[in-house]
Amino acid sequence: MSDNLYAYGVTPDDGSLAVDATGVDGSEDVSTVSHGPLAAVVSPVDDMDPERTDENVRAHDDVLRAVMVDAERTVVPMQFGMVFKGKRPLKNILRTGRPTFSRSLNDIDGTYELGVKLVAEEGATVDREAVAERVDERLAPVSVGTVENDLFSDRLVVNSSYLVERDEREAFDEAIDDIDEAYDALTLQYTGPWAPYNFVDVAIEAK
Repeated sequence: MSDNLYAYGVTPDDGSLAVDATGVDGSEDVSTVSHGPLAAVVSPVDDMDPERTDENVRAHDDVLRAVMVDAERTVVPMQFGMVFKGKRPLKNILRTGRPTFSRSLNDIDGTYELGVKLVAEEGATVDREAVAERVDERLAPVSVGTVENDLFSDRLVVNSSYLVERDEREAFDEAIDDIDEAYDALTLQYTGPWAPYNFVDVAIEAK
């Protein structure tokens, strides 16, 4: 059996972590590797370069979501495809990156990311600036951070990511319902929870 470990993210080492999710390449053995106050969420893989299939990307996200939602753990996510040759190099990453990981975990403590898009119907005339302002006014009070993403389509009016505290999720959902009801000519796309990729800046190289 391979010693290679696929890493999903870093979380505080608060004891045993039960993750009810299938990992990358179909792994049913999601566990943690600890060093000091930090733990990396991992599963075994054979390949150092796992294929970026839709199934694997979904599995990566599912494991992170299980950590955040089911286990109620804060997690700094790693990008897809981070594989380490055993526990030792991974523990070295946790050791050398401890200040950065700890700072990021503190910044996003008790939160996850939610995505909000508003898409205009074909041929609809929309005051983009007014809509974006109203959406932000409604969602800012029930979130702790916002990132405006690229408007990659002419019909895309709003494309934002929000950092939301777990305890504010219900209030955020209610605000989303209000926005959905306010615009007949716009289609709401509300996604998540996601790991807070847009709110952490941690560069890691697999080994």
